[in-house]
Amino acid sequence: MSSSAMHVAKTGLNAQQTRMQVIANNLANVNTTGFKRDRANFETLLYQIDRAGGSQTSEGTVLTSASALGTGVRVVNTEKLYSQGSLINTDNALDVAIDGQGFFQVLMPDGRIGYTRNGTFSRNAEGTLTTPSGYVVQPQIQIPEGAMEINISADGIVSVTLAGQVAPQEVGQITLANFANPRGLQPMGETFVIETPASGEAIIGAPFEQGFGKLVQGALEASNVNVVQQLVDMIETQRAYEVSSKAITATDEMLRFLSNNL
Repeated sequence: MSSSAMHVAKTGLNAQQTRMQVIANNLANVNTTGFKRDRANFETLLYQIDRAGGSQTSEGTVLTSASALGTGVRVVNTEKLYSQGSLINTDNALDVAIDGQGFFQVLMPDGRIGYTRNGTFSRNAEGTLTTPSGYVVQPQIQIPEGAMEINISADGIVSVTLAGQVAPQEVGQITLANFANPRGLQPMGETFVIETPASGEAIIGAPFEQGFGKLVQGALEASNVNVVQQLVDMIETQRAYEVSSKAITATDEMLRFLSNNL
C-alpha cells in the first residue's frame, strides 16, 4: 500500500501551521496603529494524472472525467487587506489619520522610502516632523521653534501660529502615496511597507486629489483586525490541522495492518 496519503496530509499540516502563524500575527497586532491584517492564500499542488479526461474506453465511448490524484496543498502567498480601520480621537496635534486611500512617506535609515498608515508623528530636536523612531516624514516639514499651535488641514497643508502673531503661517504640505496594486507592497516591520515590481511605482498626490483620502488631525487609524473573526479562523485552522493529523494516523494504521497480516 502506498504511503502517498501521508505526504499529502503532511502538506496540509504545513499549510495550516502557516495559516496559524498569520492569524497569531494578526492577533498580536490588534492594537498596532495603522496595522493591516494578513491573509494566507492556498493552492493545490500538481495532480498525478493516471488517465486524462476524454480517453477512449471502448470503440464508441470516452472517459467522462480524468483519473487524477491530488498531491496536497501549499501556501502560494500572503497578502495584506487594506480595508479602512476605525479612527480613534487622541486630541494630539501631531497625530494624523488617513480617511481613505493613501500612505504616508517616510525616509528609512537605509535610504529607501517606506510607506505607512501610522500617523503617530513627533518633532525631533530640530523641529522636523518624524515618526516615533525618528525617521523623517517626506516631504520634510520643519515646525518652527516657539510654535503655539499646529494645524494640519484635511488636504495636508501644515500651518503654525507663532507667538505674537495672529495669522497662521504655512510651513509645509503633507503628500500621500498610492499604488496600482497595494497588495503587492512588501511588509518590512514597524508598520512599514516598501515598493516592489508587483505594487507598481508610487503615485504621489495631495490628500483629496486623484482618489486620495483626507487627513484627520488629532486621530489615529486603528488596526483593521477583527478579533472575533480571527478567533473563528483560529478554531477552523485547528480543526483542519487535527483532521490532517488523523489522516496520517489512519494511513499508518492501515499500513501496520497490512504489514502484520500479509
